[in-house]
Amino acid sequence: MSPSDTNTRDLKTRDLKIPAQRHPEKQRRPDAPQPKKPDWIRVKAPTSEGYRETRDIMRENKLTTVCEEAGCPNVGECWSQGHATMMIMGEVCTRACTFCNIATGKPPEALDVFEPGRVADAVKKLGLNHVVITSVDRDDVEDGGAEHFAQTIRAVRRQSPGTTIEILTPDFIRCDDSALEIVVAAKPDVFNHNLETVPGLYPEVRPGARYFHSLRLLQRVKELDPTMFTKSGIMVGLGEDKQAVVQVMDDMRAADIDFLTIGQYLQPTPKHHAVDRFVTPEEFAVYEKTAFNKGFLMVSATPLTRSSYHAGDDFAKLQAARIAKLGS
Repeated sequence: MSPSDTNTRDLKTRDLKIPAQRHPEKQRRPDAPQPKKPDWIRVKAPTSEGYRETRDIMRENKLTTVCEEAGCPNVGECWSQGHATMMIMGEVCTRACTFCNIATGKPPEALDVFEPGRVADAVKKLGLNHVVITSVDRDDVEDGGAEHFAQTIRAVRRQSPGTTIEILTPDFIRCDDSALEIVVAAKPDVFNHNLETVPGLYPEVRPGARYFHSLRLLQRVKELDPTMFTKSGIMVGLGEDKQAVVQVMDDMRAADIDFLTIGQYLQPTPKHHAVDRFVTPEEFAVYEKTAFNKGFLMVSATPLTRSSYHAGDDFAKLQAARIAKLGS
């Protein structure tokens, strides 16, 4: 049996609820202390009927959500309103970013050809006006899952033509340029790809990615379709300084990115990257003001901001900001 066969077999028997089995590559890392969260970070446990209904629809359609897999602190609020971010292409990521709680390794299965239809069914059952679709990285797939993204977008369009679609994609760093073209041609309303952190922290926080590749990816989206909204986000509290954050803003504006999100990094386990500090709400307010002054159409910068947090409401604001800018 080859090492890859053993890896695949082990993944099928792993319990992904156990951190050591969920992130085997992190087990040799020394434990990093997890500081107590300040009052402005704490959220209530999810208990509402709306939360349970959303959870049941996800289970019924055998769908994975990034809300659960990444341990999002806003899951109770979003799911109680019937909002969930669908995560396609499986639940195992081929990268091993030190901040991320998604399970890592070689995915045990090929892409599920029926998944786009199940996502579309769930969107229709939830009655979503706006849906966010993201994925794990699939470096084992030739096009990085580009065609799977496109099929999912088209399936949602067929069943819910009035629903606006936001995608949060991998970087397609090992793929031909045509991979991005396939996704853009499917016409999502918002193309999001997160830079995640400042360039100086990439080697330790996002070792499988390249800052300027991700930036160029978003720039190419605008070149392929100037009407498409582009969006990107970073976490703070990883060890960056304010000057580096402002430089990221300038880089994003140079790439004509419309929407910026900034949120507090929260450490999933002691084996993940340490929290350097908790950024205060007042500092987030300064970041938001700075970003708007640099020309972003939309900015969300709060401790609990995540890529898809309040995405539907923010999309409406994004549209309004573009109309106002064009009319001025």
